[in-house]
Amino acid sequence: MARSRFLLSACLVVSLLPGLGMANDRYQARPPVMVSPDLAAPWLLQLGVRSQPAYQAQRPVRQPVVYQRRAVYQAPMPVRETYPAAPQAFRPQALHPREAAPLRPAIEQAAAMPARRPTAIAPQFLPQVVHYDTKEKPGTLVIDTNNRFLYLVMDNGMARRYGVGVGKPGFEWAGEHRVTRKAEWPEWIPPQEMITREAAKGHYLPAKMEGGPENPLGARALYLGSTLYRIHGTNAPWTIGYGVSSGCIRMRNEDVTDLYGRVPVGTKVIVM
Repeated sequence: MARSRFLLSACLVVSLLPGLGMANDRYQARPPVMVSPDLAAPWLLQLGVRSQPAYQAQRPVRQPVVYQRRAVYQAPMPVRETYPAAPQAFRPQALHPREAAPLRPAIEQAAAMPARRPTAIAPQFLPQVVHYDTKEKPGTLVIDTNNRFLYLVMDNGMARRYGVGVGKPGFEWAGEHRVTRKAEWPEWIPPQEMITREAAKGHYLPAKMEGGPENPLGARALYLGSTLYRIHGTNAPWTIGYGVSSGCIRMRNEDVTDLYGRVPVGTKVIVM
């Protein structure tokens, strides 16, 4: 009887062992418990714990790409001054047997030259025929010192215009005179005031200079009234259009030669 009980207990233990092993294997690794934050929030609040909102990954903001061109230094191109041809050509007569000799500016002109010598005369200062509204009679000379023009009045509202050089600051003047004398290749006798003034600057002028290509009065001269002022040529044509003289009206030699043949003694001259 006892033996039968023992065998029955052994069989029972043997039958229970696989079930216990399977139970241990089943609960050896507990599966994770997934609870929604919205459902767990009331319970967590009772425990004094605040639920954290679920993490949501933010989409990265794509920044625009800016491309910059690399700066490359380029040296400026040299500027070359050019002037168109004269609107109306003048054929001057032969000026002087020594006109081919090199020209040298006079001392009193060199002292007041522009800072930069032009390579060519500006086109507006070349001789040309233009419309000119004036009440003056044909044959009158009108000198516009502000704009550096000399007008020889013609018929029908026209005038022959030349570029001129005028008095430098402090030597400007205006008035009305007549051409009292004309001279070809005039000699130059500097006035005593000019000799004294230039000597104070260290420039010593000659008492007299014979006519010729080196003479600052140039090829022709038209004397105005009883004054020391003249309309004359120049040995420094690049000064036309500037205020550099001591009051005289200077022209290019070819222009004053052309004017000389058109203007008689007694011609009215208005300087303004």
